[in-house]
Amino acid sequence: MSKFFYAKLAAINIRKNARIYLPYLLTCIFTVAAYYMMGALSVNPGIDDLEIGSGSLRVTLGLGVWVVSLFACIFIFYTNSFLMKRRKKEIGLYNVLGMGKGHLSRMIFYETVYLAVISLVVGLGLGILLDKAAFLTLANLMQAEVPLGFYVSIGAMRSAVILFGVLFFLIFLNSLRQIHLTNPIELLRGGQLGEKEPKARWLLALIGAAMLGGGYWIAVTITNPVQALTLFFVAVILVILGTYCLFTAGSIAILKLLRKNRSFYYKANHFIAISGMIYRMKQNAVGLANICVLSTMVLVMVSSTFSMYIGMEDMMEKTYPRDMEFLFQGDSEDVTEIFEGKLEEILEQENAEIENVLSYTYLNTSAQKVNDRYIIDPSNQDNGMAVAEYCTITVVTLEEYNRIMGTQKSLEEGEILLYYPEEKNLDSVFPLGEEDWKVREQITEFPDNMQANVMMTTHIGVVVKDKETLLHIDQMRKWPGTEDETTTELESCYSFDLKDHDPQLEERISDKVTYFFSSLYQEVAENGGRLDMIRYYQKSQEEALVMGLVGGLLFVGVFLGALFIMATILIIYYKQISEGYDDKDRFTIMEKVGMDKREIRRTIRSQVLTVFFLPLIMAGIHTAFAFPMISRILQILALQNVGLYILCTVISYLAFVVLYSVIYMLTARTYYKIVS
Repeated sequence: MSKFFYAKLAAINIRKNARIYLPYLLTCIFTVAAYYMMGALSVNPGIDDLEIGSGSLRVTLGLGVWVVSLFACIFIFYTNSFLMKRRKKEIGLYNVLGMGKGHLSRMIFYETVYLAVISLVVGLGLGILLDKAAFLTLANLMQAEVPLGFYVSIGAMRSAVILFGVLFFLIFLNSLRQIHLTNPIELLRGGQLGEKEPKARWLLALIGAAMLGGGYWIAVTITNPVQALTLFFVAVILVILGTYCLFTAGSIAILKLLRKNRSFYYKANHFIAISGMIYRMKQNAVGLANICVLSTMVLVMVSSTFSMYIGMEDMMEKTYPRDMEFLFQGDSEDVTEIFEGKLEEILEQENAEIENVLSYTYLNTSAQKVNDRYIIDPSNQDNGMAVAEYCTITVVTLEEYNRIMGTQKSLEEGEILLYYPEEKNLDSVFPLGEEDWKVREQITEFPDNMQANVMMTTHIGVVVKDKETLLHIDQMRKWPGTEDETTTELESCYSFDLKDHDPQLEERISDKVTYFFSSLYQEVAENGGRLDMIRYYQKSQEEALVMGLVGGLLFVGVFLGALFIMATILIIYYKQISEGYDDKDRFTIMEKVGMDKREIRRTIRSQVLTVFFLPLIMAGIHTAFAFPMISRILQILALQNVGLYILCTVISYLAFVVLYSVIYMLTARTYYKIVS
């Protein structure tokens, strides 16, 4: 026997089984290409040349690499199980004809090597070719200039070879396990395994319904963005587990209930369709659940990232309402006055003018809502309550509020004005700290506060009678033993817009202002004050960071969405092939017992449509219930435009329905060819 016999036999097997091997091979190639592209982009030096949010972009792309790695491990193993099921009969025949399991192992080894080599060589080549196009797309999303040059990442190539080499080796070991632990007769019947009618597992179906209901309940009832972010993954896990339980157990239980309904069941179309679906639903359920979960991931990722990208301008306007903002923390009455004098000198040097100036002193404090009381003393807050309702409270004096807002409001001792836009019907008393404050009026406007805007919590504004009351609340929020009235957390802000919105002018002003920060500390001290900290924010720089994050998220979302769609296509394709081979003999018998081809085709269409469009319907339901939670999480990034997110979600779902229908029609042809 030629020493190349098994190598040639493996090549012949792959060529003769092209119908099932080619889609799998293409999937492996594109997964390798996707992994290389994501890995190469995450370390591409050209990202630093973009000069806008490169740090946050690298983090986002790095997370994308891990997601693609996890996807590759799960999906390639899963799709390989389809190959082994279809090949078991052929392998069993080889075994019966005299090939020992050692010889079969050598044949499987060469097949695995061929698939691995082709996947890595073609996949890496395709990834290198498409990497530049992906980088151009990413730069365009971030509205940045594209640096010249072509980059090839040796590190990403090495990581791809290691990861997929290990994956294919594990697949080879798993194939050996199935061959060596199964006798030839079972191998010959491998294509028909799973034909035994499954039992209706009502307990598992009820558990699945409870899990799904729990996930939906969390998504719909949680109103606080921080709670939504904390419980998001809990809801996701519950929905995924509930989906698998309902598809595997719940679907069988429902079908058996339909079978008990005699008036419905004993009709030609219903009889054949329901009987066939019950007979193999245990085998189909996992694949259908996978399609549902992948479809939901695509819809959520694409709709949320597109809405963030399109609504980024609104996000920035809410979070950073002015071009530049300077914050001073300490105990000094004239720090803002000294700063204004220095700033005027710089503006004269640059021939720059400012507008929309906002200058005031305030206290920002974190509060935890416990039993309808807002606790601001850290010693009384329960830090172990991960899902507690937190908020940020900004306190200003009545004098500052009237000056900024141009009002003439008044307050008595113990009274406050309350800004709480998320609560319309408040009580007449606001329980803040250990005291109850009488709400004289619920106001609808409050001075901009960038520090509160960037927090992930609900913002509440409180206007108190005078500075003594403000300092009293400042002392209330301190740890026991630190009630030193010489220390304060009060902040003064000075923010403004430049009439000439020139980023280079902003940079020059920023550089000169930071240059005199050290002298500002000294001058305040000479005037008898104390300046503990200076911070400043430049809107253009913050916008660059957000653009890096949002642009990267959109790119990764669309990239992973395309990868998941590819996975969905392959699962549907293999499902159609499996259904076709399983139904071929059965429908031949139906034709022999008197059913005409038109009736058989109508029965096929009814069954296939029901099976393959059920995941799409469930994905739509999952997305609808996920909408409230996702929209609240997006509030953390200051995306308040719920209408925009609704529009992106609806468009994404409709586009996915069209794509899913096209995929179904293309793969259904294969099914009909096999059955016919």
